[in-house]
Amino acid sequence: MAGEWTIKELLDWTQGYFRERGIAAARLEAELLLAYVLEQNRVYLYANYDAPSNPPEREAYRNLIKRRAAGEPLAYITGSKEFMSLVYQVGPGVLIPRPETELLVEQVIELVKARQLSAEEVNEAEPPAVRICDVGTGSGAIAVSLAHYLPQSTVCAVDLSAAALDIARANAQCHAVQVEYFQGDLLSPLSEAEPFDFIVANLPYIPEPEYLALERGILEYEPREALLAGGDGLDLYRRLLPQAFDLLAPGGYIIYEIGAGQGSAALRLMERFAQVELLVDLAGRDRIIKGRKQGG
Repeated sequence: MAGEWTIKELLDWTQGYFRERGIAAARLEAELLLAYVLEQNRVYLYANYDAPSNPPEREAYRNLIKRRAAGEPLAYITGSKEFMSLVYQVGPGVLIPRPETELLVEQVIELVKARQLSAEEVNEAEPPAVRICDVGTGSGAIAVSLAHYLPQSTVCAVDLSAAALDIARANAQCHAVQVEYFQGDLLSPLSEAEPFDFIVANLPYIPEPEYLALERGILEYEPREALLAGGDGLDLYRRLLPQAFDLLAPGGYIIYEIGAGQGSAALRLMERFAQVELLVDLAGRDRIIKGRKQGG
């Protein structure tokens, strides 16, 4: 990158370099990294294609390109990731939010809005506040998104990791929402809590053979404890479901994410719940299990 490179030239070169190294979204990642270096958004890049770059900018960009080419996830390099149209702080201590997890959040939003509409139809002055708990919150992306899009709800979140909870609290503060956080194993810190209308979870669900086959960037950088699960990958859910059943209000829902191909086994765990559904993601893969506690 010697000489005076324009923004367009930097992007074109980086796109080719990333493609040679098998990075799928080569152009997008090149743009996101350069926008990060320039402290601008991607629109700025398009509007200033012919603008020259200076040596410090090129040096900073070069260093980030090397990190990405070595396998470090883009989200850890920039320290952020978009989820549900909100930008979240992330770091090596938390799992990077995935687009497919948005399906879980969307399910809760749809159910809450349907409940509110039903209350309006029977002329309830004000529907009761919805209580939501996010188990294994990580960066807080699920809990904060729910608090943001359902501002009348009460949201709490649990994680075993103190470092993850620090990031989750920062994300709640950034988006100006109220989420109450608890540290502990699954729902144990909330055993005496009032019943919840929704309990949601995206717990580790990848069995060891599948985990070892993941791409290098995930294996080397993302936290093992946020991905790897025992046995067939559903052991944590086998522990969570009885706890969730006891803490759900009558008519409340448990909604949780699973891995592709785990649908049949996960459905067999739901014998205590009614209206059980397996939902698939946009790629047609098993992704979400939803069930309702009878009553209410």
